[in-house]
Amino acid sequence: MNKAILMGRLTRDPEIRYSGQEGNQLAVARYTVAVDRRFKRDGSEQTADFISCVAFGRQAEFAEKYLHQGIKIAVEGRIQTGSYTNKEGQKVYTTDVVVENTEFAESKNASTNNEGGYSAPKLEPSAAVGDGFMNIPDGVEDEGLPFA
Repeated sequence: MNKAILMGRLTRDPEIRYSGQEGNQLAVARYTVAVDRRFKRDGSEQTADFISCVAFGRQAEFAEKYLHQGIKIAVEGRIQTGSYTNKEGQKVYTTDVVVENTEFAESKNASTNNEGGYSAPKLEPSAAVGDGFMNIPDGVEDEGLPFA
């Protein structure tokens, strides 16, 4: 089984190209996701891995329309290796994640404020009862609540 799941931020805007003949073109998007490592070494700064991703077709069109530098996304795909010979005649090996699914990993508000994380919604002081729970507003039927 070849499955990769990443969560991180785009290092730059996706690079979009179209391949194929006129009228039958396939969108191809390339971008890099910076994925924080879970643990720090020797108390130093947290490090990240920079993972190359490539998306085709509808996933590439989605990237072109909605993804931009700094946005936090979750990517699901498969790892693909390859090689090519560069202009100097040297063989270059590549490793990419071929994107099969992309989801936003933070709210639009958080990404525009560049907060980079989840923040709990602020409650009005009158909305919280002394025990920390909110009162159910008038007009809400108990049948609609999942725990009623």
